[in-house]
Amino acid sequence: MVSIAPSYAAATAGGRAPGVSGTINYLGAMSVRPRFHANDARRDVLKLEPHTVWIEDARRRLPAAALMEEGFTLVPHASAVRDFRDSAEVARVHPAEIEHLIAEVSGADAVVVTGPGILRFGERSADCGRFNNSRPARFIHIDASAATAHAFERRHRPTQLAGGVRRFAQYNIWRVLTPPPQDVPLAVCSARSIAAADLVPADAVFDIAGQPEWSFESLLLRYAARHRWSYYSNMTREEALVFKTFDSDPSQPSQVAHSAFDDAACPAQVPPRTSIEMRAIAYWRE
Repeated sequence: MVSIAPSYAAATAGGRAPGVSGTINYLGAMSVRPRFHANDARRDVLKLEPHTVWIEDARRRLPAAALMEEGFTLVPHASAVRDFRDSAEVARVHPAEIEHLIAEVSGADAVVVTGPGILRFGERSADCGRFNNSRPARFIHIDASAATAHAFERRHRPTQLAGGVRRFAQYNIWRVLTPPPQDVPLAVCSARSIAAADLVPADAVFDIAGQPEWSFESLLLRYAARHRWSYYSNMTREEALVFKTFDSDPSQPSQVAHSAFDDAACPAQVPPRTSIEMRAIAYWRE
């Protein structure tokens, strides 16, 4: 384990931005292709390498983190969904809300939500693991490789863009459903601090009981001291953390790595974190 994080007081006094020390799992050296499963982690083929890093509280950053700089941002976003555990209500109400949000923050010509909402629960919750893909991700990853992103883009491209697409970008929209503070926040790594040599292709396997398994290529991350990690303290249901998982424009930040981590400063009695994430693709026409 590599530790680079001083105490909060020392970090503030020394000019480092306020934040927390957190341990996150990078990928260690492997001689075979990594593989991980949405539900049965016992079948994973992974060698994880924990590192303790400084995770800046981006809520206190000036200027604020931006999609065009770091590849992520926090936005106010009230939803009309009353019960995010009601999958039917989420499917009926939330995709249109997310499409409107991403169109606003990206300026894209069209946006498509690519799947249902994914509920996740901290390990202290009785619901952790009860549902499909419902555990927090405890290793650093990027949802899709470039090859996967291009395949998803072609699959979901709106018919009105049949004439051609100039650019597309994939987004993850992450929302906390439990009140602040959160015991298991989400850490995001500035896309501009990640080099291509840090990325390792891996198979993400979706193993739903009683259904055929399927997979696609995602990316894992090797450790580098240059990585700049952030989180947002005390998130509320009326906010959304928006981050890019791929951008076809090479001039733009792309592929924000992310991972859950334990906030050791969080009081022990808080409710275990519950969150929902949505995935969307934004398109710019030729």
